[in-house]
Amino acid sequence: MSTLLVTHPACLDHIVPQGHPERPDRMRAIERALEDEKFVTLAREQAPMLALETVALCHPLEYVEAIREASPREGMAQIDGDTTMSPGSFEAALRGAGGAVLAVDEVIAKKASNAFVATRPPGHHAEKTRSMGFCFFNNAAIAARYAQKKHGLSRVALVDFDVHHGNGSQDIFWDDKTVLYCSTHEMPLYPGSGARNERGEHNNIVNAPLQSGDGGVQFRAAMENAVLPRVAEFKPDLIVISAGFDAHMRDPLASLNLTEDDYVWITRRLMEIADGCAGGRVVSVLEGGYDLEGLARSAAAHVTTLMRG
Repeated sequence: MSTLLVTHPACLDHIVPQGHPERPDRMRAIERALEDEKFVTLAREQAPMLALETVALCHPLEYVEAIREASPREGMAQIDGDTTMSPGSFEAALRGAGGAVLAVDEVIAKKASNAFVATRPPGHHAEKTRSMGFCFFNNAAIAARYAQKKHGLSRVALVDFDVHHGNGSQDIFWDDKTVLYCSTHEMPLYPGSGARNERGEHNNIVNAPLQSGDGGVQFRAAMENAVLPRVAEFKPDLIVISAGFDAHMRDPLASLNLTEDDYVWITRRLMEIADGCAGGRVVSVLEGGYDLEGLARSAAAHVTTLMRG
């Protein structure tokens, strides 16, 4: 089996205002990096549009319909201070969620050893009934819930190493003992959530905040001391990664100092845990990463590690 890459050109049609960091060039940078000869063995599939009823596994259908209604026929619609919609945004959001679900299907069916879903807009700030932080639908959360509902998995771990806390994922799974949500993130930083004492109704939330200026040493310590033991103890049937690469030292939106080697390390560690309890099942979903060079190098390192199995 090979690693699966899921993308779709419609994700380029989510147009944002000039100067917005979550721009189509992010996708182009990743695509160029993954055109290198060493990625020739990647299986590649296009992300389908997810049915609204499946999006509703994590977001009430009324909310999903409201997002569709907010989508402009021309120009741009402002959803919040950071989040805008263009005529192509709704399809792009549905394909992001659809790509995550397709990856779950392929990995669980053993058609792929693991998967990376390179789509935009990102998702981990999307709460049950609130779009924010560039996000409309929570792709990683939908993947986790879909794996349970469609494939009968008992426990899913969602590990988020984006530099911003995934408040949306925390909101969706706060009172769900069957999903473990773990996050490393810079704090204080947008969106302001993610304190250590935010643990969920069933102690199923693990937040390991980092400080401005922290680098690989502090990141790896947070993972080794707070996150990885909990994931291993939880014994998930699937690990979903919210793979944000904006903790990279080059990123303009934050002040952590990770390098590609740190992403290789955490990818390998999560794969080792998945090998022990989940049949190696890992689905990684792109979140942030706003310096194009840092994003491309980090995503390439992440995918290279996934391919090594």
